[in-house]
Amino acid sequence: MSQKLLKLFKVDNYFRLLIIFTVFGITGSLSVVLGKYVLISIFSSNILNNEFYWLIRILLIFPLYQILLIIIGTLFGEFKYFWAIEKKILVRLKILKSPPS
Repeated sequence: MSQKLLKLFKVDNYFRLLIIFTVFGITGSLSVVLGKYVLISIFSSNILNNEFYWLIRILLIFPLYQILLIIIGTLFGEFKYFWAIEKKILVRLKILKSPPS
């Protein structure tokens, strides 16, 4: 099972896998927490009573997560790894063109 995890995440040791899991955990939590404050700074505190608050917040969390993933990954010394993940996501969303095969 553990060798499958190393292969799935394309890493060669458990320490690097631990760093990657830590980055994913911190990024996910931080994007959810910061999402509220970013909304309040953009729309003022009146947005909290709006019926579309959760919809807007969920839509905001996705790009915020992508940005934070690169920043937190870089702080942990894994920029190349997380940039490769970001490129895959951007290609799937058709924001970037897929590289030639």
